[in-house]
Amino acid sequence: MAKEIVAMLLAGGQGSRLYALTQNLAKPAVPFGGKYRIIDFPLSNCVNSGIDTVGILTQYQPLVLNEYIGNGQPWDLDRLNGGVHVLPPYQKATGSDWFKGTANAIYQHISFIDRYDPEYVIILSGDQICKQDYSEFLAFHKAKGADFSVAVMEVPWDEASRFGLMVTDANSKITEFQEKPKNPKSNLASMGNYIFKWDILRQYLIEDEADPESENDFGKNIIPNLLKDGRDMYAFRFDGYWKDVGTIPSLWEANMEVLDPEHSGIDLFDENWKIYSRNSGMTGHKIGANAFVENSMITDGCRVNGDVKNSILFAGVKVEPGAVVEEAVVMGGTTIKAGAVVKHCIVAENVIIGEYAVVGAMPEGDAAGVATVGPGVVIGDHAKIGPNAMIRNNVEGGEVVC
Repeated sequence: MAKEIVAMLLAGGQGSRLYALTQNLAKPAVPFGGKYRIIDFPLSNCVNSGIDTVGILTQYQPLVLNEYIGNGQPWDLDRLNGGVHVLPPYQKATGSDWFKGTANAIYQHISFIDRYDPEYVIILSGDQICKQDYSEFLAFHKAKGADFSVAVMEVPWDEASRFGLMVTDANSKITEFQEKPKNPKSNLASMGNYIFKWDILRQYLIEDEADPESENDFGKNIIPNLLKDGRDMYAFRFDGYWKDVGTIPSLWEANMEVLDPEHSGIDLFDENWKIYSRNSGMTGHKIGANAFVENSMITDGCRVNGDVKNSILFAGVKVEPGAVVEEAVVMGGTTIKAGAVVKHCIVAENVIIGEYAVVGAMPEGDAAGVATVGPGVVIGDHAKIGPNAMIRNNVEGGEVVC
């Protein structure tokens, strides 16, 4: 069955600038942000953008990455028609050839792409942290009638010489390409994400492979050849979060930015654009700057901004500023609002405990009652639930239940 678009994810890089982190690990498999690996970002972007056929080109130290990808189920890519496929260097009758460059990596898997007879191919970098809607990128490519489109970001002019740069006219058409120039004419840096018409790309890959002088690289060969031939080439401006995490400082910085989503622009708690991983469908937990946590289990997706002592918080629990949770079992999806006090109790799933409400109490003498709140219950603001109460229905604000 033909596909409109197939994604090819370049994940074979050695990542030598990450030193000890990639001695036995492909760069896209490097852990990130508490519970993810770098490759989770382009894979999740594909799924969130409606792309269900992805080829992952592996080469250097692929074992951990291959095991992590598995059948693609965490990203909803375990499909009979399409899905995710790990693609090592192509095995020929005479042996296996390592990928000679980014273009050669795609060339070796022309037969894989041909199986799906796509109109378009999107080529993605497997070593960057980015949340991008590729459907917007594809819509731009179609609207321009482009043979080739590249996602670009504006970078500071004093850093532009570190990037491949696209010089464009007022209509975003590419007029010149500069590969890490000393004197940049543009500050539109290539993100390494491309969309091609498949018939055009196929032709250029075959021609490039036949050229003994070629380095078989998109930036050094394919893109300049397209430009030389006057192909319709456009630059798609992306203004979201993007960071190449190819160095230790950039990887550290990107992780630090996760802790400050309002200023950095990378929000791993965004329910509308989830980043999926093999661990679970939730984000990592986050402990706020003014929170206090002691001897507690804080599970995936929790956001703690109050005090938590001797408690178990299941996945997705939120504890707002000023709230106190002590010796409590709080099940998944529950919100404990600002100023609430929750002690020595069991709170079931998806409960809302209102501001300054009190649920349960610490034992006094032999009185060791455990207050219990059933699933989906709403406890109103300033309500008070006694230490022996069993709550199955909503409780009004200010109400007292013993």
